[in-house]
Amino acid sequence: MPHANAIVVIGVAGSGKSTVALGLARHYGYVFLDADDFHADDAKAQMAAGVPLMDAQREPWVAELGRQLQTLAARGSSSVLAFSGLRAIHRQRLRDCGVPMRFVYLDAPPATVAGRLESRLGHFMPAVLLASQYEALEEPVGEADVIRVEIGGTPSQVLGRAIAMLDASPVP
Repeated sequence: MPHANAIVVIGVAGSGKSTVALGLARHYGYVFLDADDFHADDAKAQMAAGVPLMDAQREPWVAELGRQLQTLAARGSSSVLAFSGLRAIHRQRLRDCGVPMRFVYLDAPPATVAGRLESRLGHFMPAVLLASQYEALEEPVGEADVIRVEIGGTPSQVLGRAIAMLDASPVP
């Protein structure tokens, strides 16, 4: 596959980022990282209470994600990161960490995601924050290193589309 040292799977909460990212990591033999694991406890508590994070609160988190990608790349490991990446500036901050990367944007209709969030158990992100996710979303239009994958179908179908698109598209 013409790829980079990191693949970053982006999209709103409930779009399937972790599932697709884990599948890509297994397929390519890369290290899997879930950005949710790097949120501060107070940020998780805030979101669990139904209060969205502000961009300033996300900055240290995004910086840490960039450091994690750098550390893995320095060790010679490629990675797949599940990361919301809703804001263009946050995607750019990851690019600026110096690790060559590709993005997979999971394009998800709100009704589909709402149903997923309502049935999801044990996650700090409540369904009530879905509207704020779409409000924060700056779709990656015109970003050459992003492939767009529709989330319709089964998780394995979505993963298959992502793999096919990654394998077929040259690194910009």
